[in-house]
Amino acid sequence: MYLRLGVFLLFGMLVFSCQNNEANVTPKPRAYPRVEYPVKRYQVFDREQCNFAFEYPTYARVIQDSSGLTEAELESSCWFDLYFPVFDGRLHCSYYEIGQHKSFEELKKDAFEMADYHNKRANFIEELKINRLDADVDGFVFSIEGPAATPFQFYLTDKKEHFFRASLYFNTEVRPDSIAPIYEFVRQDMMKVIETFEWTE
Repeated sequence: MYLRLGVFLLFGMLVFSCQNNEANVTPKPRAYPRVEYPVKRYQVFDREQCNFAFEYPTYARVIQDSSGLTEAELESSCWFDLYFPVFDGRLHCSYYEIGQHKSFEELKKDAFEMADYHNKRANFIEELKINRLDADVDGFVFSIEGPAATPFQFYLTDKKEHFFRASLYFNTEVRPDSIAPIYEFVRQDMMKVIETFEWTE
């Protein structure tokens, strides 16, 4: 008798709980965290050991790239990241003296190959030629659309002595729709780097 009563009560509770939850069947849409955009102010990157200068945002930090370098090489190296803590993104920057290890044509070929590498995931890669005669700065911007690891790369050179290359990465799963507003905000800062870039030697 008690067993039948227990089974009946259990069955009744299951039916009752299912009826109360019917209104909550529809899944809620995915939400992304709200982003607080910092004020756009700029400061000058001008290190004594580097042969170039440019303006970059005050909300970014310069972090020296120490991978595989000795202490002496680290002091003279112009390999670094511009880190954007608020977006957890990095602009990986590297500088090469033309002819030291590779010719201009080899460095240029490497830059195009690194951009083309993302073709397998990208929807489209737009190439924008840079030719700033006032500062002897030539180069290319690679704007990469789609779920590629990097949305923006560029190189700048004087074709004789200096070659500077940079790639933007966000430390997050690639979701073009969710990252698009952040990328557009940071892209303006990348263009500021390019527009103010100059050789100091």
